Amino acid sequence: MGTSLQYFLMPIVDIKLLFLTAVGTFCGIYVGAIPGLSVTMAVSILISFTFSWEVDPALALMIGIYTGGVYGGSRSAVLLNIPGAPAAVATGFDGYPLAKLGEAGKAVGLSTTASVIGGVLGVVAFATAAPIISEYSLMFAPRDYFLLAIMGLLLVGSLSGESLAKGVFTGALGVLLSMVGMDTFTGQGRFTFGSIGLMTGIHYVAIMIGIFGVSEAFVQLHDLDVKPIKQDVTKIIPSWRLLSQHMYLIIKCALIGIGVGALPGTGGDIAALLAYGHARRSVKKPTRPFGEGAYEGVIAPETANNAAIGGAFIPMLTLGIPGDAVTAVLIGALFIHGLKPGPMLMIETPHLFWYSTGCMLLANVFLLILGLSGIKLFAKIVEVRKGLLLPIIIMISVIGTYAINNSIYDVYWMLGFGIFGYFLKMYGFQTGPVILGVILGPLMETGYRQAMADQHNRLVGFISQLLVNPLSLVLTLSMVFMILGQTQFWAKVRGRFRQSHGSAQEEL
Repeated sequence: MGTSLQYFLMPIVDIKLLFLTAVGTFCGIYVGAIPGLSVTMAVSILISFTFSWEVDPALALMIGIYTGGVYGGSRSAVLLNIPGAPAAVATGFDGYPLAKLGEAGKAVGLSTTASVIGGVLGVVAFATAAPIISEYSLMFAPRDYFLLAIMGLLLVGSLSGESLAKGVFTGALGVLLSMVGMDTFTGQGRFTFGSIGLMTGIHYVAIMIGIFGVSEAFVQLHDLDVKPIKQDVTKIIPSWRLLSQHMYLIIKCALIGIGVGALPGTGGDIAALLAYGHARRSVKKPTRPFGEGAYEGVIAPETANNAAIGGAFIPMLTLGIPGDAVTAVLIGALFIHGLKPGPMLMIETPHLFWYSTGCMLLANVFLLILGLSGIKLFAKIVEVRKGLLLPIIIMISVIGTYAINNSIYDVYWMLGFGIFGYFLKMYGFQTGPVILGVILGPLMETGYRQAMADQHNRLVGFISQLLVNPLSLVLTLSMVFMILGQTQFWAKVRGRFRQSHGSAQEEL
């Protein structure tokens, strides 16, 4: 126990490791805030710099960047409606409306506090329940990932406003866009129309920046004469009363983040979307309607995406399986430093587990300090006149998109999707389901095709497994209830039940 505590406290008592964790968190926040510069890219670049380092300082720096980067995307999502990372897509649904109402400071303060609480709960789960959750994550078969992706797509009912049909259409369009390029199973081109450039597909970040950022800039051209709203940055730190009122939601969304993060191949983006959908269904009296600046719409996804960090570390260290793209890069970094993530890691290098726990907890402390600083300066962005701000937004979007692959074709796609997103908004379509479909499309397709291959392409065998396997059956029933919950029939049944229940209480 003494040795474990010693390794846990190592990044805190060692000034060098403390400094590297702080630098990593700071860089992660501001790299994550720049559209196109993902945290995965930042960690990948760092590996070349830390190749000659010892493993402890290298891991401290990378964990700091990972923690800060997942949170950093919320800054640009709130202020500009351009998610700096896929994990911040859901944050912009209510964060940006809050900024338009003059509450950018409160939105960023809420996102920071929720991220830290979610991150700390993720660390606690990592430290106490790593073996249990790892074994649970191994129970997920390909068909279960397919069901999980379908459940995520059913969130279109939460993201599509008044028209479910429009949400389903744009969500399906996102899935279609995710299939453009080379088939991962057969190597054949799909929807490429003979173009070699389309064989690599359309990068989801280009779609995301175009659909959210550039389209919003085009929409704002209609209101150039409207004066910018003065932002209230006097109360950045959320009150304890506000946090305590939403603590139950925070804990539930943290559990969603931890559970989704522990599933190999998922990550904070899927966790945030699922948590946002859960909040829309479970919160009966939000502070404002969802999509119009509800505090709950910021708290839920930000709690989940940072809690997913602790969840993603569980299969990485105990099974050698990456929980998301960043942990896949971290596994490569550990191999470079002579370590072997997997079941033998806890036996051969037990100190690494507690050292990583200490670094993650310390990174969340720095996230709270650094995340709540500089908000007044950032909030000034929203107060800039639109005639100056909109060209800057488009320029940042072009630079961020070009930085993905150093390709001008990505910029063309980004601008094209910006125009497309503009027309979607003009005709009452929500753009959120498009990104949801792009993110979940590969997970859904891979899960389905692997599950069908396991059953020798027999549909009857595939369906029978959904009903026979306990975990698959639970997910299938959950999916059915989600579908029913979004129909008018269910709304009528629920309305009649409430009416009869109210009448019974009056009689009593």
